[in-house]
Amino acid sequence: MKALLALKALLALMVCLGVFSTVPARADPLSPARAVELRNMVDQDCGSCHGLTRKGGLGPPLLRDILREKDDDILIATILHGRPGTPMPAWLGLLNADDARWIVDHLKGKNP
Repeated sequence: MKALLALKALLALMVCLGVFSTVPARADPLSPARAVELRNMVDQDCGSCHGLTRKGGLGPPLLRDILREKDDDILIATILHGRPGTPMPAWLGLLNADDARWIVDHLKGKNP
């Protein structure tokens, strides 16, 4: 229950700070090499907390059926800015908005 309240507070703060407006639309498709790097990152780095099969672990599950219902911009903001008070780190600096959007699309099954 506390985690849900914290998440709602975080999302409200992010809306107030305009975080979602800073996520631009995709510019150009990622290069095939970058897509391979991001796929490996999802498998290894995300998998270390969310489970190698993405069924959850330290972090929640990242299963296609669950994520399909989630707003893309919120997921992108979570990837880029993390979730304060949780183990979810901010990846901004290693990833840009296009990378995060590709990851969201990948997790939702929109790209291989």
